[in-house]
Amino acid sequence: MNLQKTDPEFAERFAHFAFDEVVNEENQQLEPTTRYLAILATLIGCGGVDVYQEMLPQALENGITPIVAKEIVYQATDYLGYGRMLPFLNVTNEVLTARGTALPLDGQATTTLDNRLEKGIEAQAEIFGEHMKEAWKTGHINRWLAANCFGDYYTRTGLNLAERELITFCFLMAQGGCEPQLIAHAKGNMNMGNDKDFLVKVISQCLPYIGYPRSLNAIACVGKAVEE
Repeated sequence: MNLQKTDPEFAERFAHFAFDEVVNEENQQLEPTTRYLAILATLIGCGGVDVYQEMLPQALENGITPIVAKEIVYQATDYLGYGRMLPFLNVTNEVLTARGTALPLDGQATTTLDNRLEKGIEAQAEIFGEHMKEAWKTGHINRWLAANCFGDYYTRTGLNLAERELITFCFLMAQGGCEPQLIAHAKGNMNMGNDKDFLVKVISQCLPYIGYPRSLNAIACVGKAVEE
């Protein structure tokens, strides 16, 4: 449906805010690829499948490769679950196929079922510190977190660890109710070089898609991460 025809006043104000005011706000700008990386992850996090379908072609025209798009969606499985991720994987496949991209894409896995735990622990330690080398021993879910979340996904090529921490921050920010994890991953982002000012820019660029409450909560979580 064309909102410019059905809801012209709304369409005018939203387009001005999201695509002019926010994008061009002084000291809050991001280069296009990073901006789309954050927005796609944010749309997945908030369940915005219709807007994701609109935005993905634009992202693919602005530096997001098919592999990067797929890696964002795959990693969402850990933070939203398969139930909320699958519609986005289906849309991604539809958009890529319509654009003439042959599927499946080249594999990006760097681990095996035998070494995924070991490699996942290494990724956790690189992001969060040496203490993570023992965290997996504290229960089966923490073992799954190391082997599955980090060993199966964070170790894949296509995105580096700083970019993976960025999209994780966006998944958590957008779905809300994950403030303890958001604080932890704000720290992880900072450890990877994504500093406070950068994270505020990310929140600012994603605000039109998640609204003010979750955006303000995210800024508060970044502040707490800096304090801690």
